[in-house]
Amino acid sequence: MSGLKRPADPRLIVGSETSDDGGVYYLTPEIALVESCDVITPAADDPRTFGRIAAANALSDIYAMGGKPLTAMNIAFFPNCSLPPEILGEVLAGGQEALNEAGCCLVGGHTVEDEELKFGLAVTGTVHPDAAVRNSTARPGDILILTKPLGSGILSTAVKGEMATDKQEAEVIGWMSLLNRRAAELMLKHKPSACTDVTGFGLIGHACEMAQGAGVTIRLTLDSIPLMEGVAEQVADGMVPAGCYQNRSFYISNMDSADYPIERLLPLSDPQTSGGLLIAFSPENANGFLIEAKDRGIFARQIGEVLSRTQLPLIII
Repeated sequence: MSGLKRPADPRLIVGSETSDDGGVYYLTPEIALVESCDVITPAADDPRTFGRIAAANALSDIYAMGGKPLTAMNIAFFPNCSLPPEILGEVLAGGQEALNEAGCCLVGGHTVEDEELKFGLAVTGTVHPDAAVRNSTARPGDILILTKPLGSGILSTAVKGEMATDKQEAEVIGWMSLLNRRAAELMLKHKPSACTDVTGFGLIGHACEMAQGAGVTIRLTLDSIPLMEGVAEQVADGMVPAGCYQNRSFYISNMDSADYPIERLLPLSDPQTSGGLLIAFSPENANGFLIEAKDRGIFARQIGEVLSRTQLPLIII
């Protein structure tokens, strides 16, 4: 995306230049479109569950931008030669379930014959032109809050390797299937400074994008970062996806992580599927969000703060 030039169209409010979660396009003084597209490989053995997770993952980009999902189009890659068509039907049904929960209308889609099953959606939402939430507008003094624990990549790898317990498998499927809708709606009530969702680049990758976009430094408190149950044990057993090491290698030069052992830091680079929102609030708004999230049963943890820019964009203490 870094090689793309920003289009000259003055109605484009948010483009690709800050690696934001979606594009925002001005329509009227009251309405802008929020658009995003995401495709993933199977994150669960059950096809209906996979469809739901893929839809939740695609919807998350709209929520992270402060938008309300409006319409969606399926994008499916299906190996007709090796899988029965009923599998595709179950995948699409799972996606439809998530869209129904989001109040998002499926308007069509496209299927391509491919060697590997993949599924995703292109989603369009709406937002007021002045109310889009960016990933590049965090301010020094802001508090950082995360709305899902980390570890979906590690636990999914353990599931595929038949090393996960039934409880761990149920937990990771539950988190990946959970829409970010309620957390996003509450976020908007408490006036966020910035937001992004934590997905393929892991927490460190998306935190670095947030810091670099705003010209600040983000300081994360390692002991405050929530992990799904069993993640540390699975890391110790070697159940770490290749993407975790790739993220670490790519972003390690951008962070100061003191002398923590690699085993403790790996979950922070774990590529998440349908991860939580990483939100920056002023201290007062963060406190209000955390109190109301607890009252409503919405998962939320304070994990760090935003500082004026230092030598590196990311510090882990």
